[in-house]
Amino acid sequence: MADAEEKFKHMLSRQSKTLAAAVTEYRKRYGREPPRGFGDWWKFAQENNVRLVDEFDAIDEDLAPFWNMSGVEFRRRTVQVTELPSIDLVRIVNGKVEGTSIDKSGSERGHRALGFMSLLEKFQDKLPDMQFAINSKAEGRILVPWEHRQFPNMTLQDSSGGITSMVGSDFTSDWKGQGSVWAAYRRTCPPEAEARRLYSSYRNPNAENVKVFFGSAPAPGDEFTFVPSVEDSIDYCSYPWAHSSQGHFFSDWRTIPVLYPVLSPAKASGFLDIRIPSHYYFTQHPRYTYGFNAHGDEPHDVDDLEVPWEEKVGVVFWRGADTGGGSTPPGYASNYQRHRFLHMTHESAARNRTIVHADPSSTNDFITAEVPARQLNDDVMDVAFVSTTGGYPGGEEALRKGHRFASPVPLGQHWAYKYLLDLDGMGYSGRFLALLSSESAVIKSTVWREYMSDWLQPWLHYIPLSSSYAEVYNIHAYFSGPSPSTLAAANLTTTHPIQSLDGDQRLQRIARAGRQWRKTIGRTVDMEAYVYRLCLEYARLWADDRDTMNFVL
Repeated sequence: MADAEEKFKHMLSRQSKTLAAAVTEYRKRYGREPPRGFGDWWKFAQENNVRLVDEFDAIDEDLAPFWNMSGVEFRRRTVQVTELPSIDLVRIVNGKVEGTSIDKSGSERGHRALGFMSLLEKFQDKLPDMQFAINSKAEGRILVPWEHRQFPNMTLQDSSGGITSMVGSDFTSDWKGQGSVWAAYRRTCPPEAEARRLYSSYRNPNAENVKVFFGSAPAPGDEFTFVPSVEDSIDYCSYPWAHSSQGHFFSDWRTIPVLYPVLSPAKASGFLDIRIPSHYYFTQHPRYTYGFNAHGDEPHDVDDLEVPWEEKVGVVFWRGADTGGGSTPPGYASNYQRHRFLHMTHESAARNRTIVHADPSSTNDFITAEVPARQLNDDVMDVAFVSTTGGYPGGEEALRKGHRFASPVPLGQHWAYKYLLDLDGMGYSGRFLALLSSESAVIKSTVWREYMSDWLQPWLHYIPLSSSYAEVYNIHAYFSGPSPSTLAAANLTTTHPIQSLDGDQRLQRIARAGRQWRKTIGRTVDMEAYVYRLCLEYARLWADDRDTMNFVL
């Protein structure tokens, strides 16, 4: 936590103070001149008190593959990819943004494209004519085989033959039994990787090696090994059998095996989508907006909704649907991220957990206790599904037998808890920024990277949780002290709570830092600044003569 705070302070302090300094920093980072319009962008950032003016490496990372593509090819592919299902087309014409082709039917209803359009409104007149392909799904879409990324000449470079010349005439919106996300993903791995060996990529020859496969029994020691960040530490190319622990590998939506410029709200490792802010973060929705206001255009101010820290309940809280992945192929839902956590924290959990906690007889010492998981769950967990989407092995009866269900809880009532858990669903979690606003401490586990991932500092703004979840009990023990069942297992009796190293104050500090980040760096105008900068870089790729699209100070 101390390192995290120092790292974030250093990042804030090193930000450019002048346009000239920002240009110098840009050249240093990316080895080229800033894009045309950079001066206007700088003015926008200064007028809106954007604090992180140099931290846009995510844009450079996402656009890097397209520098090998000509302007005419980039333009053609942008329009062409919108012929595929669930990809909308947005364009800027004569300084005005408009939706050219937005499908408002179905569950998506064009919300992601419409949200992106709203982020352009303040500076649309500063942008040249261009078009954007917007992914209407939460899942990533672009998975290009390794050979075609390393040796672009192996890929058909001229898309003038149409979309079928690129993706094939048999391309469908779903897999229809002709593959899966994992089958496409493993082709993004190097030829020598384990994932490219067909048999071992589906079955683990060392299935008991729980250090590389996050099943229900984490390796000894995992219970009290905290992770430095939420970034996915599993190399699925090297440990392909671990893919069954993440639901995004089982999405029913077919991925695209050709490099197309598709803008998406998040992407997992290996995907080549271009990240943009999620519409859930800046539009009102009762399930995703902190301070949702059903009677106004703007949400209520966060300070008006605050629950005093002393009144918050000190347990880990989560409610949600049993989403987490599709059914291609079927039968893996029990391993999906939400199912694994709720199964681990169910009242029928049979194993013991090793809990490390402060020794009440010593100031700085810690002791351990083996505590029955079912008792720990009763003490420190309040997590439950509120609905089911089907597809669980054995049906809904089997799902309900091993996973807790409860009535839905309005988002505004989540703020009554000190610990708010954030887990991936079908894709990224759209509730994350709302949870940060609550001045409760967010515990987050994810395999997705978003536009703002580099702007957040784990262990300062939120608590990162590994994909195994094993350390969650000791996270609670560190901040809130041993639970009643832990004290009983350690043969300790005390009438006073045992706090380790002022844990509750440290927890509150994380909660406050998360809210402060949301109010100063996670604002809608910060998202606008990100998209503005992205558009300038995108416009340069759109041009035939990219050198003419440089910024001259």
